[in-house]
Amino acid sequence: MSSFAKNDPKSQMAIGVAVIVIGLLFLVDNLGWVDLDFRRHLWPMALIFFGILKLLQTRATSGKLIGGGLIAAGCVTILRQTGIIDIHWHSLWPVLLIVFGVVVVFKSAEGRSAFKQGGAVPDNEFEQTEVNITSFMGAFKRRIITADFRGGEITALMGGCDLDLRQSSINGEAVLNVFSLFGGVTIKVPVDWTVVLQGTPIMGGFEEKTVPPATQGKVLYVRGYAIMGGLEVRN
Repeated sequence: MSSFAKNDPKSQMAIGVAVIVIGLLFLVDNLGWVDLDFRRHLWPMALIFFGILKLLQTRATSGKLIGGGLIAAGCVTILRQTGIIDIHWHSLWPVLLIVFGVVVVFKSAEGRSAFKQGGAVPDNEFEQTEVNITSFMGAFKRRIITADFRGGEITALMGGCDLDLRQSSINGEAVLNVFSLFGGVTIKVPVDWTVVLQGTPIMGGFEEKTVPPATQGKVLYVRGYAIMGGLEVRN
């Protein structure tokens, strides 16, 4: 039967430490011990925190670039706000464009490798044992057809992703890592799969709408974060 499992201890520790640090910074600022102007730096620090979560989760090169990009954006913003560096957005946005282009190049190389292993079929259907999907300010929709799905990674940044696995199968267990930041992810699975959610929603939501499978043995673990976004798993 589908269930909601305990969160990953590593992610729990990272979130707990972040909450403690933020609380301490607010405390010393409110008491007047140090003038941090913390409210002004809250969003840049949040970007750094989200980037660290992504780096802890990802196994793909493109995911590491996204995590590093979030951290870099937060650090540059804080340094700019504090006057340590003098940089304007008209100089920064080309750099962000270059980083996004590098992510696209890496994903393109990974995609070619996947097609060599499985090959593509018409009508937006792909034979892939693993997925590595990034949706940035847009909508991504894909149907996977494979007899040996092994999981992979989904990243949705201010965008949406619809992954259809209903014509696939699992040999035992598979792990799908999900990172949704201001985005939404929908995963459709066959009725004979058991879904185990191990995610951490942060001002977001995880929702599982699958029916209990008649037989056990095929298990999909969905792990990750929904940050001001959502994740839905259904049949």
